[in-house]
Amino acid sequence: MKKNIDILIIGFALFSMFFGAGNLIFPPYIGMTSGTGWLTSFLGFVIADIGIILLSINAVARAGSYQNVAGKAGKKFGLSLEFIMMLCLGPILVVPRTAATTFEMSIAPLFGSFNPIVFSIIFFAITFTLTVRPTKVMDIIGKFLTPILLIALVFLIGKGVISPIGDLKSLSHSDGLFATGLTQGYQTMDALGIGGVAALIMSSFFNKGYVDKKENASLTLKASLVAGCGLILVYGGLTYLGATVSTIYDQSISQTALLINITHSLLGSTGTLLLGIVVAFACLTTAIGLTSVTAKYFEDVSNKKIKYEHIVTLICIFSAVVSNLGVDKIISIAVPILTVLYPVSIVLVLMSYFKNILTKNSTFKGAAYATLIVSILTVLDTLGLNLNFVHSLPFAELGFNWVLPAIIGGILGTFLFKDKVETIDKKVS
Repeated sequence: MKKNIDILIIGFALFSMFFGAGNLIFPPYIGMTSGTGWLTSFLGFVIADIGIILLSINAVARAGSYQNVAGKAGKKFGLSLEFIMMLCLGPILVVPRTAATTFEMSIAPLFGSFNPIVFSIIFFAITFTLTVRPTKVMDIIGKFLTPILLIALVFLIGKGVISPIGDLKSLSHSDGLFATGLTQGYQTMDALGIGGVAALIMSSFFNKGYVDKKENASLTLKASLVAGCGLILVYGGLTYLGATVSTIYDQSISQTALLINITHSLLGSTGTLLLGIVVAFACLTTAIGLTSVTAKYFEDVSNKKIKYEHIVTLICIFSAVVSNLGVDKIISIAVPILTVLYPVSIVLVLMSYFKNILTKNSTFKGAAYATLIVSILTVLDTLGLNLNFVHSLPFAELGFNWVLPAIIGGILGTFLFKDKVETIDKKVS
């Protein structure tokens, strides 16, 4: 009984860590643009978002650490990849964005004259208070904060299901709906920093007395499945809400405006308040979880020479400053960096499932380097360098133009790089 409760609590906490404000606005827009075909696009979204999350957590749990996955491409390469990812996950991009999003979607609409600097100080003071004790982070999120978030979401979705705003729009063609959902799911980049997230889950189970590595890995997977099921249900409900207004709005409406209009149509001024609560708790739980993940990672990297509490303090102060740049500015900085890092991480995670076939680290190295090169060229193209050939690669329209180069790179790497049989992986006994 205790084990099931622990799985549920940590699963809830994991749900909240992945369910940020960005995840709140994607599904309604997908539903609105899909109409009666919303289930098709929703399936694509689930596969590319939740599917990658679950595969990544399972891969890290089985390997024992993210470095046992990424390190196959070279120890320095793996460490550098994770180091940069954790910087992005923490003080540089993702954590500051949670405060900026909360202010713009929750505070500004309700308290227009509220000072953003004062708000950022309050937001990160709360984050610091609830994060500074690492052994309690998952319990605080899973026992207290996630239930509030879920209750608000269930109320909003339930109202929309019982009393739909409008009718579902029948599409003259349904081609590309699955691909659209797949692309949107991939672009959430929710599996970024999965190594730190998986480590926090495994550490939380360890602190609860589950010290056996095999059992710990099993419980980690079960908790991630709880989180995955929660995400599927909430995403499904939000996608349906979007589909019910497909005859009212067109694709010119912004994702944020669509969500605001839906909540207002369902609940009037109460909807604005409810949306503010949902966004605030979604962002706060994400900020708490990711601050803890990042601080724990850098404490371990420094061999505990820098204390967890001190790192939490630095992250909160730095994030409070960066958050005042605003959501749009932070996103403009984040997208190019994440576009380079995310595909490399996915390639290494997927390849780890075939370790009995791909036995040489040189194969991983070739695939990782090829993916990195294509990702960098893709970003350079978006910045105006006109490298049009990156859009001609297979699956480029889905954002997966790195797939074929990764395969070719893996094959070439096997023969070009001198390597011994894979020895980095530490199996969970």
